[in-house]
Amino acid sequence: MNQVTTLNRTLTRHLERQDERQRPLDFKLIVRLMKFTQAYASKRNWLLLTVLLRAFQLPALTWIITVVINGPIARHDAWGVLWGTVAFALLALFTQFTMHYRQLLALELGEAVVNDLRTALFTHLQSLRMRWFHQTKVGRVISRMTSDIEDVRIGVQEVLFVSLVQLGQMIVAALAMIWYDWTLFLIVLLLAPALWIINYYFHRRMSVALRNVRESFSRVTATLAESVVGIRVTQAFVRQTENSRIFDTLAADHSRYNTGILRTQGLFLPLLDLNSQVFIVVLLLIGGLRVLSPESSMQIGDLVGFFFMANLFFAPILVLGNQYNQALTAMAGAERLFGLLDQAPEWQDPPNAIRLAELVGHVEFRDVTFGYDPNQPVLHGISFTVEPGQTVALVGHTGSGKTSIINLVAKFYLPQQGQILVDGFDLNSIDSNSLHQHLGIVLQQNFLFYGTVADNIRFGKPDATDAEILSTLQRLGCPDLIDDLPDGLNTQVGERGNILSSGQRQLVCFARALIAEPRILILDEATSSIDSATEDRLQQALDALRAGRTSFVVAHRLSTIRHADLVLVLDHGHIRERGRHEELLSQEGIYAGLHRRFVQH
Repeated sequence: MNQVTTLNRTLTRHLERQDERQRPLDFKLIVRLMKFTQAYASKRNWLLLTVLLRAFQLPALTWIITVVINGPIARHDAWGVLWGTVAFALLALFTQFTMHYRQLLALELGEAVVNDLRTALFTHLQSLRMRWFHQTKVGRVISRMTSDIEDVRIGVQEVLFVSLVQLGQMIVAALAMIWYDWTLFLIVLLLAPALWIINYYFHRRMSVALRNVRESFSRVTATLAESVVGIRVTQAFVRQTENSRIFDTLAADHSRYNTGILRTQGLFLPLLDLNSQVFIVVLLLIGGLRVLSPESSMQIGDLVGFFFMANLFFAPILVLGNQYNQALTAMAGAERLFGLLDQAPEWQDPPNAIRLAELVGHVEFRDVTFGYDPNQPVLHGISFTVEPGQTVALVGHTGSGKTSIINLVAKFYLPQQGQILVDGFDLNSIDSNSLHQHLGIVLQQNFLFYGTVADNIRFGKPDATDAEILSTLQRLGCPDLIDDLPDGLNTQVGERGNILSSGQRQLVCFARALIAEPRILILDEATSSIDSATEDRLQQALDALRAGRTSFVVAHRLSTIRHADLVLVLDHGHIRERGRHEELLSQEGIYAGLHRRFVQH
């Protein structure tokens, strides 16, 4: 209840993480994950060899100690002790050498697998259609590429091979204890479940506690980020004191969960140590009596060796408990990763898709119906024809269907009914990439990638020279907007272009679209973030650039579309009016009303 109350007190109520942090071991997932190691079979096989060696090496060191005690030490043989010490030292060095390469090979293999997974995931993301991105939270996508990938990395690098080493060591130690004294080994077997139960119980508690810590920390960081990003609003509404109080509550909540972890560890470790001490007492008592008994063949060296082997048998239980929890986390990460990789694109181009080497620019909609949710259409029976080189203006209130039409033209979505023709070819039969190579798009939200101004303009034509970029800017008639930048074309735009002004960002977007010489130009509220003076400077250049190109223009500023060849007035997904600017004004309909309101403002 307290946790829910805390959530309600955050600045905008941050939701808890909905992804399942752990899931049971799944053999199919493990096999699928191991398939990613096939490309590195040699490295993987050498790693398995080092794992096998590591399972035998520590018990072998213990066996040498036992042999030296029962042999040279019992006989007072100094040379025997010396040679035994040399053998132990050499094996110890070889053990360290093996451990180094086991860790090195595991790290390299894990990094290679994770790199391949990350590349495969990114490539697959590029193939998914626009609907998937609109329906999926960005944070979920980032989580797949970061935390889930890291969980899988730990699974490959540590969990699998460390667990194999520990299990192998337990088996070798158990066989050695049976060889030393099977009666004492039965005592070990009786005490082992108690240790396992303690370990299991506390790991379950720790797992829940760690999950609470992660969730509370995410709330702290989210609130901190929100406060920093919204600092202007915070100060404008004098919310500093209230925000500080909320943050203090979240920080105290996080501290409480951290304290709970420390208390659990403070109880677990002493209890585990007490169990070990009881075990030593029992073994010392019974083992010592068996050594002293004349009927027993057990020697002092055997008892010492048994103690060492028992330690090698019990030590992996704690390690395996930790690895088991990490394995469950890795399983959850792998399931989400493969779930995304298995996410099929909503639609794919047919195998015999038509590749458009050239595009004239004839576009026709035939009775097109479309909805982002197929059961709730946003376009109804849309039909119109655009001749090559014509400009079509899409006008209407918010939600009337303007952006939906250009999404269909760009083949970001496919219609549920009707047909869209480009140069006489059904849009469904055209190769998407070849179509997009002939498109130039400038959106209302001018997105720039991190890099220089030139880098962002070259996004439309990667091999463009600086001279071509400057020529494009000259054609736009605004080269001085770039000249004002400190480093010209080499100016860093910052994250999302925040170093540039709105006009400069939009100019870069225009240049990015036009440098590729598109045959179809899409302008979606492209001048909405530009001031009137800059818009006036761009308008003449845009008119010249639209000549010979089929253009779709969405604009609230009706001044930008008065020379359009065709104006489509949309209302709730229907075309209510169509014609040229003057024709629609004379009809005294919806368009004329919009124009009057525009002139008044």
